Amino acid sequence: MQIKREKYLQELINACGNRMIKVITGMRRCGKSYLLFTIFHDYLVGNGIPEDHIIMVDLENRRNMALRDPDVLLNHIFDRIVDKEHYYVLLDEVQLVSEFEDVLNSFLKEDNVDVFVTGSNAKFLSKDVITEFRGRGDEIRIHPLSFREFAEHRQSYSDAMLREYMLYGGLPQVVLENDPARKVAYLKQQFTHTYLRDIKDRYNIQNDSDLLELITIISSCIGSLTNPPKIANTFKTVKQSKISADTIRQYLEYMEDAFMIERSIRYDIKGRKYIDSPYKYYFEDLGLRNVRVGFRQTELPHIMENLLYNELREAGFTVDVGQVYSEHKNADGKRQRSILEVDFVCNRGYNRVYVQSAFAMDTDEKRNQEFASLRKLNDGFRKLVVVYGLQPTYMNDDGLFIVNLVDFLMNPAKFIG
Repeated sequence: MQIKREKYLQELINACGNRMIKVITGMRRCGKSYLLFTIFHDYLVGNGIPEDHIIMVDLENRRNMALRDPDVLLNHIFDRIVDKEHYYVLLDEVQLVSEFEDVLNSFLKEDNVDVFVTGSNAKFLSKDVITEFRGRGDEIRIHPLSFREFAEHRQSYSDAMLREYMLYGGLPQVVLENDPARKVAYLKQQFTHTYLRDIKDRYNIQNDSDLLELITIISSCIGSLTNPPKIANTFKTVKQSKISADTIRQYLEYMEDAFMIERSIRYDIKGRKYIDSPYKYYFEDLGLRNVRVGFRQTELPHIMENLLYNELREAGFTVDVGQVYSEHKNADGKRQRSILEVDFVCNRGYNRVYVQSAFAMDTDEKRNQEFASLRKLNDGFRKLVVVYGLQPTYMNDDGLFIVNLVDFLMNPAKFIG
């Protein structure tokens, strides 16, 4: 059964004819090649594009090794463009071609050619797109399957499905596998032989023990504020390692470039300014996070927060960690200032939404704790508190929307626009 990836197919359709190089980026094994060579190809054929006007080259296939030569590839493609009708050039793993930037830029002046490419995350990164195609690169960022895609594929939206998704993540091959042991084996293999190896090869890391330990530390502290100096102190006191904060900062950037993790920066909502450090890290795929900690640290509140972060990013928002200040009198009658956290400040164009992740709100104390920061905001933007469980959605007296997690995941646009 095909997993449709309708959102991303529509993005490819919308990009047709924009006179830019369409660059499909995202972490390895999230479905970039399948989207391009199967889903998009079938769409083109279904809409009357002749097969001989769809030029597909899988550069990872050893049988196409000769085409990794830039001039051979260029000639191979132009030899197949024999008329003025529209052609679609689909290239997979284009970073395997030396001087691939020049090859792709050669198509920019061709009015009847649309070029779509994918590239390995560790050699073909989203930030490179800005420079490598002289401002003519159109990035289409692909994520692992959302819970909605996962649930629709399984045709079940039960709590058991949600917990499975939160445990094993949304990599397509994991979702298609029914045996839990094989899911775990696949995640272990991909972590070691794909994601970790890509980072080591790109940045020529000889000793990976500190890198592995850093990934473990980040896996263990999702949703917690941290920074390189703080992590360096952990290495020094716990691991007796002398790794520097600068090296840790580099390794974290490598992991971000590989789409394994994302950094969420603190934002002073009332002061309207960013606070450089500390910040939070979230994993692009929960399965990879959980396999790194041996499926031992599976506290649902933290995993739920990571899940919500991913859903908000997949919806196209930039997502920051918000903070507001609260003043109150202490026991001595003196005024005291404290910082309250808004889990997510989400911006997309003129649209802003505040989102609080609350695993449980079963007492007045817990409800007041979750509502406190949002009550301090009176700027008119929507405020959501997403709660694990099946309670109905409602608006409370403070104007906050209380939304159950499954309802939110099944239709995020209903709540965040």
